[in-house]
Amino acid sequence: MDLGELAAGVELGASIANNGVCLTATAVDKTVVSFDVIAETLSLTNLGQLTVGDTVNIERSFRVGDEIGGHILSGHVASGVPVVSIETDENLRIVIVKVPADWFRFVHLKGFVALDGASLTISHHDPLACTIGVSLIPETIERTSLGDCQVGDTLNLEVDAQTQAVVETVERVLASDLYAHLRAS
Repeated sequence: MDLGELAAGVELGASIANNGVCLTATAVDKTVVSFDVIAETLSLTNLGQLTVGDTVNIERSFRVGDEIGGHILSGHVASGVPVVSIETDENLRIVIVKVPADWFRFVHLKGFVALDGASLTISHHDPLACTIGVSLIPETIERTSLGDCQVGDTLNLEVDAQTQAVVETVERVLASDLYAHLRAS
């Protein structure tokens, strides 16, 4: 993949997010960087659906001391999620996606997710439909592939790791307390 100016300083083993999927650079030839992708990654993400010429969101890893211009992401995609509706206005695009139920418990209104590697605040949250929406400003529409996504497309979803850890810890503690209570009865 030709990364152009983003390839400056890339070395073998560097982590580079492709549509939000953390991949390891396996070969570097000037601006062209290669990555190996395993079957599991292809089954969980939209990378296997890409064709030559498709737009891909690329992000280099941040370095300690760099400004963090968004949310902290790991490139660990939870699931592919289908775009179920898109609303557009003059300077706004709202993208609604359907989140699998097992991942929906980690998303909440005004929390964040990453879709194809772009960190976004959740502006719509419908637990009954298991849908969330993100509001895209002109800068995001212009600089990411999300400005061109269509209903039916699959986007890569990454949930906030801290929220996931808190939810899973609380669930585990509550389950343990319930078990202890039932055993004592």
